[in-house]
Amino acid sequence: MFCLKKTVLSSLILASTFTASAMAENTQLDLKFAGALEFSDTGTMFVGDNYNGAIYAFDLTESKAPKSVEPVFLTDIDARIASILGVGKSAIAINDMAVHPVTSDIYISVSRLGNFDSSPAIMKVTQNAQVELLDLDTIPHQKQALSHYPDQKTTFRPRGFGPTHPLDRDLAKGKVTLSSLAILDMEYYKGELFVSGVAFDNFLSTLRRMPYPFTGEQTAANVEMYHIAHDQFETRAPIRTMSVQEIDGKPQLVAAYTCSPIVLIGLDEIVDGAKISARTVMDYGNGQPIDMLSYTLNGEKSLFLTSNSRSPHVIPVNSLNGAKSYTKGDLPEGGKTDTHPLMPVGDTGKTVMFEGMSMHIDKLGGGRFVSLTRDMYTGSLNLDSNFDWFPNRIHNLQAEYDFPQYWAEKKQ
Repeated sequence: MFCLKKTVLSSLILASTFTASAMAENTQLDLKFAGALEFSDTGTMFVGDNYNGAIYAFDLTESKAPKSVEPVFLTDIDARIASILGVGKSAIAINDMAVHPVTSDIYISVSRLGNFDSSPAIMKVTQNAQVELLDLDTIPHQKQALSHYPDQKTTFRPRGFGPTHPLDRDLAKGKVTLSSLAILDMEYYKGELFVSGVAFDNFLSTLRRMPYPFTGEQTAANVEMYHIAHDQFETRAPIRTMSVQEIDGKPQLVAAYTCSPIVLIGLDEIVDGAKISARTVMDYGNGQPIDMLSYTLNGEKSLFLTSNSRSPHVIPVNSLNGAKSYTKGDLPEGGKTDTHPLMPVGDTGKTVMFEGMSMHIDKLGGGRFVSLTRDMYTGSLNLDSNFDWFPNRIHNLQAEYDFPQYWAEKKQ
């Protein structure tokens, strides 16, 4: 791990303008991987391709809003998708989900896994709960290549907690390439696309920004942050999910990392070649953040943050105004697990109930979230729509309210 240096590494300084090959419009589609998804306000769909090291923008703006937004419920959504693609359920991997801001149709990025390769697909779930394969070749698109894309040979170091050596599942981690993290999250804000991921150099964690429509221009900045639980500065692990919010009078990225610090980064800091020192304002413990949604709860603007290892966290945006930032030396030395007396640190939000495991979640509209939820007992992957003030189905719970005697007594 490296702390920030005042000097700028020349290998990561990007030219502000690239050749025409960096941006192509309406050329033959060469999408190799459908990963992170994001929509513009009007319905342009951005797709991150970690195999090509590029972002594709598909024009889905000629769309009409429904008269009302209806909840969508589909059980075994993975089996339905696999059937349409003509493969078994175990031969698909779901990568992300996003909701069209106008039509409220749900888009899911998928990999079809074969013997020697994988191929991408985008599935569309309509408001009347019909699942369709999107024909991307018929949709006008632009392509923006990433500069300083990581090589596709360098892999992670295997790591695990086997009794004498890493287990097979831990060793498999050592076959994952760093380039698989080139595009982890995208956030569209006022005509620009912000992209988190890694670059090729030792200072891996990178934030990119590029105008849309794509012009061939992009800037990139490297990000360092102080990780409270690890008690060290970190420059490699990238931002997992983020949201642009108005904090302390200016637009800032609220960003979440693995294990699970929350940091603030001013948009004015994201300039070409910059070395950003993100301000760590929270750390709520172990786990890998998945999605961060901006929504209004009880009249207050809030963030809904999901994780693969813990219940969702609701953070009021106003609570981040004037938030204390932490750096090395502010707290006792040493790593801190979830059970450490100090954890969580700087916690301004609330943990809320979520029955099951949300693989991906987004705002559907009509005061609802839509979630790809792994059922706690059956293991099935379901597409659920639930009110954002209580984002749960309660079919797996048996409480006092479920007993007929309770309601009989209430009527007396």
